[in-house]
Amino acid sequence: MGSIFNTQQVINGLQLGSIYALIALGYTMVYGIVRLINFAHGDFFMVGAYASYGAFYIFNSFLGKGTPLAIVVLIFAMVAGGAIATLANQLAYKPLRYKPKLSSLVTALGVSMFLEYFFSAFPLIGASPLGFPEIIHRATFKIGSAMIDNYVIIDIVVAAILMVGLTLLVQRSSIGRAMRAVSQDKDASKLMGINVENIITWTFLIGGAFAGAAGLLSGMTYPRIDPYMGILPGLKAFIAAVLGGIGNIPGAMLGAYIMGLAETFANAWNSLLGAGIAFIILIIVLLVRPTAILGEKTADKI
Repeated sequence: MGSIFNTQQVINGLQLGSIYALIALGYTMVYGIVRLINFAHGDFFMVGAYASYGAFYIFNSFLGKGTPLAIVVLIFAMVAGGAIATLANQLAYKPLRYKPKLSSLVTALGVSMFLEYFFSAFPLIGASPLGFPEIIHRATFKIGSAMIDNYVIIDIVVAAILMVGLTLLVQRSSIGRAMRAVSQDKDASKLMGINVENIITWTFLIGGAFAGAAGLLSGMTYPRIDPYMGILPGLKAFIAAVLGGIGNIPGAMLGAYIMGLAETFANAWNSLLGAGIAFIILIIVLLVRPTAILGEKTADKI
């Protein structure tokens, strides 16, 4: 038991939770404002990974491996994730905004499958997995009994910076105040002069950008990408959002880190248990506490 609950597993869980958190935030933001469970969100994560892959080979010869290249690749990943999310909103979700919710849900599944099969059929990509390049030289060092590489620190720090930035945006900016207003009452927001469609667009853009960043971090950490790589992380991030309280930003963060730690500890015990722990957690939450850890606080939604 001591070999499972150790410092190494905690660090690995925080690293995995950081990636889940960036994906889960997009789920919870979109649901908080549009009341849409966007099952294509995991594929925005995949698009970010492929954008990172392409950006590396475009800029590597100019910048060389290191921090400047990593920053440029991160920007490309976020732009690609945000762009595909915005495009999906405009072409697929906006026309169904005031239709029955089931229509939007089915459409989200259709967008997800379209992106997966489009990337599989694209000549320069294909369905076969690709090895992700080493954007920053990997270095390993020891802290106590744990072996940590610099990618662990990068994942946790980048995710923390983005999550703090999002929190400040939501709490202190005019866009954030408008998002909170729209999440509470769209009709009243319109009467107050808020352009609801613009706010929804911003929500998809930001959520997609975060998913794109997660795609880069995942590619660096687990150096293998393929067109279907977003399916399981997307589902697990959705469960993390449900666990914390979907529509609640702090809840999504908390749920993601709990999910990352639970999966890591379960994998240390048994790999099959690790693969299914997310779904076990979902069943338990729905049975024991349907309102999740932080509940469904309307005033805190976005």
